[in-house]
Amino acid sequence: QVQLVESGGGLVQAGGSLRLSCAASGSIRSINAMGWYRQAPGKQRELVARITTGGSTNYADSVKGRFTISRDNAKNTLYLQMRSLKPEDTALYYCNADQITFYSGEDVHRGYDYWGQGTQVTVSS
Repeated sequence: QVQLVESGGGLVQAGGSLRLSCAASGSIRSINAMGWYRQAPGKQRELVARITTGGSTNYADSVKGRFTISRDNAKNTLYLQMRSLKPEDTALYYCNADQITFYSGEDVHRGYDYWGQGTQVTVSS
């Protein structure tokens, strides 16, 4: 069973920083592109940042220069360093993995579109 578990959310004042983590658990062989998404109340889920296995990144315009996405492939962990936080960054942040290759006994399986349960980020003004 493969799971993504986020952590690191919380309440912070505007201008502050938080670091989110997303740990993938299970008998994982490899993970393709991963990303952070967020959903504010009454709004659609939106892409925040994405990173490929090789480290290529892309960001939403609203977070460029303030957020940094990174990953540790050896630990199967994704990070999001958030700085200069604004009240409009308040949302439930989700981790996503496009494709995960994993072992089940002696077999190798591939699953698609994994999501974590989300971690709440609240920025007060």
